[in-house]
Amino acid sequence: MNNLSFNRMYKSKRIYLYIIGFVLFWANAVHGQVRPNLPNSQTGVGYDSQGRPIKKSTDSLSLKHRDANEDSITISFKYFDSSRINFLDSSINDFRRRYPVPYTYNDLGNFGTATYPLLFTPNMKPGWDAGFHAFDPYMYKLEETKFYTTTRPYTDLAYMIGSKAEQMINLTHTQNRGSNFNFTFDYRFINSPGTYRNQNTSHSNIRVNAFYQSNNKRYGAYLIYILNSIKSSENGGLIDEKRLDSLTRGDPFELLSRLGNRAAGISRNFFNTNVATGNQYNTSTIFFRHYYDLGSKDSLVTDSVTYKLFYPRLRLQHTFSFTKYQYSFRDYVPTSSNYSAYFNYYNPLDTVLFKDVWQDFTNEFSLLTFPEKKNLNQFLKLGAAFQFLKGQFDTSARSQFSNTYLVGEYRNRTRNQKWDIEANGRFYITGSYVGDYAAYISLKRILGKKIGSLEVGFQNVNRTPSYLFENRTSFPVTLQQDLKKENTTRIFANLYLAALKLQLSGNYYLVSNYTYFDNFFNPQQEGALFNMLQLSGEKKFRLSRFFNWYAQLHVQQATGNPPVAFPSVLTRNRLAFEGNFFTNLFLSTGVEIRYYTSFKPYNYSPFTGQFFYQDTYSVSNRPDVDLFFHFRIKSFKSFVRLENVNSFSLGSGTSGAGFNKPNFTVQHYPGRAMWLRFGFWWGFVN
Repeated sequence: MNNLSFNRMYKSKRIYLYIIGFVLFWANAVHGQVRPNLPNSQTGVGYDSQGRPIKKSTDSLSLKHRDANEDSITISFKYFDSSRINFLDSSINDFRRRYPVPYTYNDLGNFGTATYPLLFTPNMKPGWDAGFHAFDPYMYKLEETKFYTTTRPYTDLAYMIGSKAEQMINLTHTQNRGSNFNFTFDYRFINSPGTYRNQNTSHSNIRVNAFYQSNNKRYGAYLIYILNSIKSSENGGLIDEKRLDSLTRGDPFELLSRLGNRAAGISRNFFNTNVATGNQYNTSTIFFRHYYDLGSKDSLVTDSVTYKLFYPRLRLQHTFSFTKYQYSFRDYVPTSSNYSAYFNYYNPLDTVLFKDVWQDFTNEFSLLTFPEKKNLNQFLKLGAAFQFLKGQFDTSARSQFSNTYLVGEYRNRTRNQKWDIEANGRFYITGSYVGDYAAYISLKRILGKKIGSLEVGFQNVNRTPSYLFENRTSFPVTLQQDLKKENTTRIFANLYLAALKLQLSGNYYLVSNYTYFDNFFNPQQEGALFNMLQLSGEKKFRLSRFFNWYAQLHVQQATGNPPVAFPSVLTRNRLAFEGNFFTNLFLSTGVEIRYYTSFKPYNYSPFTGQFFYQDTYSVSNRPDVDLFFHFRIKSFKSFVRLENVNSFSLGSGTSGAGFNKPNFTVQHYPGRAMWLRFGFWWGFVN
């Protein structure tokens, strides 16, 4: 079995290398076909949304130094399936912008472990869903893919190291090969042995994406390849967390955990990436979209150059995607008595293994029309897709089915740039998920540079509960029959007041047939309708010339008593001394405080990777307090952070004063005590 698995893994990785090699070969081939006298971004000429030539401009990094012709760069990007132009972020005051886990999430006490949101965030994806989302923040996602346009090859390199040998590596490289081809390579590696026994993590992510457009601008193609590998050991929580403030050696690693105590690989060696007891999730995606445009030609004559233009009016588009999902929990050396004592599970005498493997093939054909000749940000899309799904479980059981759904979309960013309209929908008409649908509409109005903007929107999703809630999975899930479709309505609004530097937002959810787990193995469905109101505010207060206060506040309240865990108030505040010193030195240093009110958090099932509802255990934590020192010199950004200084305690019993009182995020799962991190992000022109 091991040899067979190794051979499969070897063949799979060899296929991935062929794909990457093909992309690089394509880049060189296309570069050789580009005629140097054509207008392109290498010569500083591009086109705006109205098809007019635009001149070279600098981005937020201002990467100009030494020789302007040699090292200057103009770089921008668009997110996948978006037409809005974005620029690189050179700010240094918010570390969380570069950290995979948002401050609105909690983990299990180590970087890379399972996470859950503190703000109510329902699943609003129709159709098939495997149901494993606890590690989503550590994964590369299709919708977060960036397609760059750059005048020179650009690389962003990042490295972070923390206490207990925690480390993260980030690498991004992008370059244009002529005016009509760009490719980007992203890589991230996370490895953290952790503070507590059997909680080591090792994640790796790879993304390669490319865009090509023919010289006559009629044909275009997008290619995205994503590989996510998640490895997280699971300790099931500590057996006796009360001993944290009376450790004989002052090291929490000596405390026994509910799972993994017999694993031979338990250590703090950061070279160790083995998971003897824990979860391993692997996903790989190949996404290819290409189109052919019908439209009209035009030209723009300047003093010395004639630019050839093309305005599409009708687009024929085909999208193919293939994703393979592999989810598994394994315990090679189970302690039988712990399974029955702590999880009410049978006493395993040998290896415990649960494994689901899914393959998703989807083909979509669509037509797009552009009503206005010179406004490509306005279009209407209509299409249909066929999806084939195939599941294989740890036994000989298999499952396969297909779906057909219709898609529609309308977008319009008006030529005066004041109105932004987006509406889209998906409706399943045949197959196992017939009746599932999603509808979304938003309207945004720019009120003026000095006033700000206002956005309002509506979203409604009708979806079949995730596949994990069915007992056909190989994971230990109790049988639940006749689960009804979930229906979630969201009404939202966002208001930005530029003069006050104030961002206000609100979400109102109306939820019926909410599905959830109420213990380690048992799914449930809430029959009663409930609603949730969320209000958020974010503002920058300028206290003096060099002192700024960044305040973020979230308030949420639900009607009735729904099976959802959330604090009523969550706030984060950063008080920073910052400014521009010595011409090229940008500094931001101060204190960051996060606090949320007492509530009953979710418990966690390591076997199914699910956070489940409970109503007997409450947390009332101290505010999380972090000290930070961030600075930037040109395109080099660095940070030093001393986090969780709130864990200081005068001690009790046999322990003395020290940082031995961490906050708890889940019952039996203490968070990190004092934690030191430092690292850098460095963007440079190749």
